[in-house]
Amino acid sequence: MNNTKVIDLNAHALSWVGKIHYDFGFLVQKAFQENGLDLSKEQWSVLKRLNVNDGQPQNDLAFITHRDKTSMTRLVNTMESKGLVVRKSDENDRRVNRIFLTDYGKEVVEKVQPIMYDLIPAVQDTLSEEEIETLITALKKIREKISDIAED
Repeated sequence: MNNTKVIDLNAHALSWVGKIHYDFGFLVQKAFQENGLDLSKEQWSVLKRLNVNDGQPQNDLAFITHRDKTSMTRLVNTMESKGLVVRKSDENDRRVNRIFLTDYGKEVVEKVQPIMYDLIPAVQDTLSEEEIETLITALKKIREKISDIAED
C-alpha cells in the first residue's frame, strides 16, 4: 500500500511565500518598464547593496544576493555593459574584483528608490500594522527553522 501523503500546496505558508515572491518580482519588473528603466530586479538587488556599501568584493555580493559565482559574474558583466557598475581589481589582492557604482548607476538608484518606496507600501496597504508585525515574526521563525535544519 502506498503511504504517500497528498500535499495541498495552497495550505502551506512556504508555497504562498514563493508565489508572493514571484508575483512581486513581476510587479517590480513592470514598474521598472513603465518608468523607462532597462533594469531587472536582480540588477536592482545588486545596485541597492552597492549604494549602501560601494566597492564590495564580487564574491561577497554573490553571497549577499544568494547567487553562485558564475551567475554573479554574468550579472556583473551585463551591468557593466549597461554602464551601471565597474569592476576593479583589489589593490591588495589582484584575485579579488571589487564592484563599484558608476555615476550612471547612482542615477538609476536615485530613480528606482522612489518607485520602490511607493510600491512596497502600496502592496501592503491592506494589512494593519499588527498584521505586518505578525507576518514578519512568523517569517523570521520559519527562516530560523530553515537555518536550524540546514545546520544539522
